[in-house]
Amino acid sequence: MAEIEKKPVKIVETVLRDAHQSLLATRMSTEQMLPIIEKMDKVGYHSVECWGGATFDASLRFLKEDPWERLRKLRDGFKNTKLQMLFRGQNILGYNHYADDVVEYFVQKSIANGIDIIRIFDCLNDIRNLETAVKATKKEKGHAQIALCYTLGDAYTLDYWREIAKRIEDMGADSLCIKDMAGLLTPYAADELVHALKEGTTLPIDLHTHYTSGVASMTYLKAVEAGCDIIDCAMSPLALGTSQPATEVMVETFRGTPYDTGYDLSLLAEIAEYFRPIREKALESGLLNPKVLGVNIKTLQYQVPGGMLSNLVSQLKEAGKEDKYQEVLEEIPRVRKDFGEPPLVTPSSQIVGTQAVMNVISGERYKLVPKESKKIMMGEFGQTVKPFNAEVQKKIIGDATPITCRPADLIEPELPKFEKECAQWKQQDEDVLSYALFPAVAKEFFQYREAQQTKIDQTAADKDSKAYPV
Repeated sequence: MAEIEKKPVKIVETVLRDAHQSLLATRMSTEQMLPIIEKMDKVGYHSVECWGGATFDASLRFLKEDPWERLRKLRDGFKNTKLQMLFRGQNILGYNHYADDVVEYFVQKSIANGIDIIRIFDCLNDIRNLETAVKATKKEKGHAQIALCYTLGDAYTLDYWREIAKRIEDMGADSLCIKDMAGLLTPYAADELVHALKEGTTLPIDLHTHYTSGVASMTYLKAVEAGCDIIDCAMSPLALGTSQPATEVMVETFRGTPYDTGYDLSLLAEIAEYFRPIREKALESGLLNPKVLGVNIKTLQYQVPGGMLSNLVSQLKEAGKEDKYQEVLEEIPRVRKDFGEPPLVTPSSQIVGTQAVMNVISGERYKLVPKESKKIMMGEFGQTVKPFNAEVQKKIIGDATPITCRPADLIEPELPKFEKECAQWKQQDEDVLSYALFPAVAKEFFQYREAQQTKIDQTAADKDSKAYPV
């Protein structure tokens, strides 16, 4: 039997971003991260995903931390490891489309502050919404990884994935990521998908999935055997459930095979020990809900990401309609079909989910329509793979003419306006970007920062006056 050529699989470690975003509502602080960085830096990871996604918003809103300062501290600590972030295309890290000048400036500052790899995705897989971010990343000498949001449906054939992979390569991407945010990719489907992508592109392929449906580790095994180059994993205390498969488990799985990572398991065990008390404390405080640690097979049944499920429950709870949960789950696929069968990922997941809740609660489909549903039907988020249900579109937007161009083409440059509005709070260039994405939250943070500085100055002044009495 011919010996298989050695092809070590590479690992993206997600414990500092997606793992705690998935399990701990993105509440891990910079202070909790810093003590373990030196050890993590010795592992030999392909990269450590540590920024972007919801971490930016959560840092400002809940932790009262400057996300840019976090990035600089992480960069100082990781001497040998590439740092990676998640970037929502034209939405950057927010929930609306921004002008090209804001996208370009955000990419520039992210790379200047320490990011090496930017994973860029669009919630509709409309690659027009990725162009500006990819060009800006390349201009700053960063690694542009384009992520395709994996989903199921009539439109999403192997030919579709093959074709879009080719377009991504032509666009100038450095690597391609299959972003399976809902844990829908099953092992043998992964084998087929990776083989198809390898036919369509020569780019390295990274697979990102979640353990929500219980199949993720097996999916990684089949994907790697099919030629997948990189997999996203999380240290075991913050793995599984709605997070990623465990790093140590995947390292051990491939040990002694042609895909052996070569990572030191005893070093990984020490790193895991560091995160274990963080997990225990989160369980005690209720921040980590045991419910998100189990297998949720409804994920495969209704194609709903874990985070979206918890969102639905809280929306129904607020309305006192928890008994309507099953009806909402059944309504989601119908709304998704009416909306052009988009992948369910931020913000399309929230839009489809909220619309399904409103349809069920009001007792009439599309009687109540949030502004986001109108935006999607107007083409303001971009183009869906399949056309909208024309009847539903008319009911939602009436006789308005939907846009068909790249949505950002209609947005005037915004940076000068944000610079002006943020002038009184600005202490660093990056503050303008924090303000651009989350004006109210950033302003509150800037006020908090100012108050803290005043307190520090006052304490120092008191010390001086005691040291040198007049």
